[in-house]
Amino acid sequence: MILKIKPYIISILIALGVGGSSAFFTRNNMDIYSEIKMPPLSPPSWLFPVVWTILFILMGISAAMIYNTASSSVRERKSALYTYAASLFFNFFWSIIFFNMRAFLLASIWIVILLFLIIRTIMKYYKIKPLAAYLQIPYLIWVSFATYLTFAIWLLNR
Repeated sequence: MILKIKPYIISILIALGVGGSSAFFTRNNMDIYSEIKMPPLSPPSWLFPVVWTILFILMGISAAMIYNTASSSVRERKSALYTYAASLFFNFFWSIIFFNMRAFLLASIWIVILLFLIIRTIMKYYKIKPLAAYLQIPYLIWVSFATYLTFAIWLLNR
């Protein structure tokens, strides 16, 4: 039993660790929202950590599902998990680019790459375990919304 749970715990901790680390490195620049023009539909700032925590947990669960699936080849699972890891990398650095560097155009381009990686992850996960792919859909929806916010902030504040 513990052997089946361990990958889930590790995977969730990795995802939460990426999010937590990014938040740690950007914590002194979160006041940006009071200094810039915000687009319509901008959610309150308290909502972001709540949503991201849920998303990172779902991402961790789905990655562990892929890791644990024996019905596909090791190569196929590794490819899917590498794509997911790339999305975590882009997710981590988006916050630094946006909040610390305030490079809104670069953040806009960066988040489009992240969106592409999420879509690729979903496609690869779906071939291995559809439920794992479905658990990534809230992440895709939220990052799509974040893409709108990022581009709109760039347009409003250039």
